[in-house]
Amino acid sequence: MTETQLSERQQNILRLIVQEYVRTANPVGSKSIMTTYNLGVSSATIRNDMAVLEEFGYLMQPHTSAGRVPTETGYRYFVEKLMEQVELPNEEQRMISHQFHQARLELDQWLRLSAAVLAHTSHNASLITAPKSVLCHLKHIELISIRDNIILLILVLQGGTLKQQIITLESPVDQDALVPLARQLTGLWGELDANSIAPIATTLGDVAVKVSEVVVDTMRRIDTRRSSDIYRDGLLNILNHPEFKEREGIQQIIRALEERQVVEKLVGEALQHGGVQIIIGGEGKWEEFSEVGIVLARYGVEEASGAMGVIGPLRMPYSRTVSVVRYMSHLMSNLISDLYGYTS
Repeated sequence: MTETQLSERQQNILRLIVQEYVRTANPVGSKSIMTTYNLGVSSATIRNDMAVLEEFGYLMQPHTSAGRVPTETGYRYFVEKLMEQVELPNEEQRMISHQFHQARLELDQWLRLSAAVLAHTSHNASLITAPKSVLCHLKHIELISIRDNIILLILVLQGGTLKQQIITLESPVDQDALVPLARQLTGLWGELDANSIAPIATTLGDVAVKVSEVVVDTMRRIDTRRSSDIYRDGLLNILNHPEFKEREGIQQIIRALEERQVVEKLVGEALQHGGVQIIIGGEGKWEEFSEVGIVLARYGVEEASGAMGVIGPLRMPYSRTVSVVRYMSHLMSNLISDLYGYTS
């Protein structure tokens, strides 16, 4: 099927049917198209063009004498050939930006807020994964004497993660000795990962070796569990869509949001490609999600990136949703770039 097989009028009718069905969730008939839009042709001509679109697989008739609804192929043609590219309105951009300025300067807070904004702005469900670097890197160390041979280690990682650990030493060390040691270790280990810190520590004194053991162990535990950080929001929004009144539709949405293997597949799709990706459920490897539409994007910087997306009905306002996801991806990329000290 090539683009030249559809006339300009047939393309326009397909675009209008997709838009009307997204708006009303009801099959669209030829009379509705004729009365709502001034195409300059009769209802019979529109009906004939709709029959051609149905023959080509872009539309289907759910019931006899009913109007038509788009198929997966119809939605795909729409998003690739007919969808208008729009930007999120400036007023909404300012409102979202203001929310992030009011939030605490913490990655976890930004991720939760991103999921909430995506869900609220799109009126669908959302998910976002924490930005994952290959390995976490150290930014700063503080050592504080608590009493005798017990000290507090404050470990700050690039990306804002902060960990505190109590360390018991073999013999007492006063605060005057800990301050320059912490400065020395920060200088030696700054921007390094756990695997790079471990061999350096063996050349230092007993206290530094003890501190390095705790630092390396903490960083490796963070590296191990970081991929599981997924933030979700908006599941209740989905219940308002007629497609998900039935059991099968709800199951598909829950699987897309909660099933680990599916989420990793979605994240892989976003990270593998640049720009915004639109997944039309029912196509190819996504055939088990026939009721679901998904808009995904990668965000972050080369050294630390994650995925975000909106999940909703196949009958999704894709142009609007793409503008939301694109804006949020850009916003989060800038925040991550500043947080990690990288240049986008």
